[in-house]
Amino acid sequence: MTTDRPDPTPGQESDTRSETRSETRSESHPGPAAPPRPSAVRRSLSGAARGARAAGRGARVAGRGAGTAGQFAVTQARRAARAEGAGDSGLSRLIELHAFNAAGDAAVAISLAGTLFFQVPTGEARGQVALFLGITMLPFAIVAPLIGPFLDRFSHGRRWAIGSTMAIRAFLCWVLATAVATESYWLFPAALGVLVASKAYGVTRAAAVPRLVPRDLTLVKANARVSLAGVVGAGISAPLAVLASTFGPEWSLRYGFLIFVVATIWAIRLPEKVDASQGEGDLVLAGGTDETGRGRRTKTRIPAAVAFALRANCGPRWLSGFLTMFMAFLLRENPIGDWRPEVLLGLVIGAAGLGNTLGITIGSLLRKLNPSVTVVLALLADTVVAVIAALFYGLIPLVLLGLTAGLAQALAKLSLDSTIQRDIPSRIQASAFARSDTTLQLAWVIGGFVGIAMPLMPQLGLGIAAGVLGVWATFVLVSRPRRTPAAPPARA
Repeated sequence: MTTDRPDPTPGQESDTRSETRSETRSESHPGPAAPPRPSAVRRSLSGAARGARAAGRGARVAGRGAGTAGQFAVTQARRAARAEGAGDSGLSRLIELHAFNAAGDAAVAISLAGTLFFQVPTGEARGQVALFLGITMLPFAIVAPLIGPFLDRFSHGRRWAIGSTMAIRAFLCWVLATAVATESYWLFPAALGVLVASKAYGVTRAAAVPRLVPRDLTLVKANARVSLAGVVGAGISAPLAVLASTFGPEWSLRYGFLIFVVATIWAIRLPEKVDASQGEGDLVLAGGTDETGRGRRTKTRIPAAVAFALRANCGPRWLSGFLTMFMAFLLRENPIGDWRPEVLLGLVIGAAGLGNTLGITIGSLLRKLNPSVTVVLALLADTVVAVIAALFYGLIPLVLLGLTAGLAQALAKLSLDSTIQRDIPSRIQASAFARSDTTLQLAWVIGGFVGIAMPLMPQLGLGIAAGVLGVWATFVLVSRPRRTPAAPPARA
């Protein structure tokens, strides 16, 4: 059955023909598109609104999920920081502060690395970094030995000393951001200030830890927990700094500025007993022991076992500075296979970070650690793996070298902490940590300068590093303290 359409009227017929001719002309000679009908516009806007609402709901769900996950992570981290009495003693605040410190340092390092290493040709980059090291590290080599004694004079104001190191870096991060954006010569003086303030923080933090250790926690585990918080803080902050640097290297520095501002407030909120210095004394590397107290503070010469552990620690710390600078340019000049230099450097540095984390974890879990044996094994392990990397230069040996360097540095430092706790009276431990940390920072500086001055030849550079470590290990073993024979029992 068919339905007949009514015949159009003459007017309608002419309109239909004109529409047909218009469509034919538009198909053969396309002109400007006709405006959409109101109903089509309404349907399009309605669909866009529904899509926007759906996207908004998805964003809210994702935001709630990320917020819940972040809140859970923060809650668990704070719970771990306050475990075993650390919350009551105030150590948890120092742990959280160190996480902020590592996060800010990571932002500065990423910005300067992107500016000095990867955004300019290799030859020019090496010249810039050599200038950077010459202007910053050489003065720091003079300043570093003075940091510990200077801060000892102000031991009654450690909270303000720690807060000052944060505030100075916040200000200098803002200056650096402007200097990087404008290519100003203030880049190097500001970088020197950041470096000195960062090392000064390390000294003041090491001196403050003994004052906050709870009764249920050993000093070694307390330092391991603080170091682990630094690893976590840097690991969380690094991706955020990289994301900020995509808008320009100055933005990661401004992100670091915000972190250091928060850290300044956190430092001032440390417990008041951080400032207590009653009964403290000074540890001296040379000279005699003055326990009479005729001066303001007693003086105690460094024990032989502590001096031995400190010398052994200088080897792994020197290798860390050497690898950081040497590998940064070696992998650009001599890439391995088709790997990009940034990826290769990331693998080596990542392996070192993993080794450092493993060392801290092992030190936290082991109930007993023989410090005198561990420091020697760490130094010898670095030497052996450096020889292997020099003979069999490749990706796997380099990753193994980074892993071993990080592991050895962490275990050696924990062993040094244990030796200080065992052989130095509690009233001298703050000064001991300040002096030892200054010495180790200076060893890193020397290693970094040797790494930048080394010719970019894999076997030669790594071979020289292995030779230096071998000579230093021999010196450490020869100068190890002799055991004194036990005194015979007294006669009745």
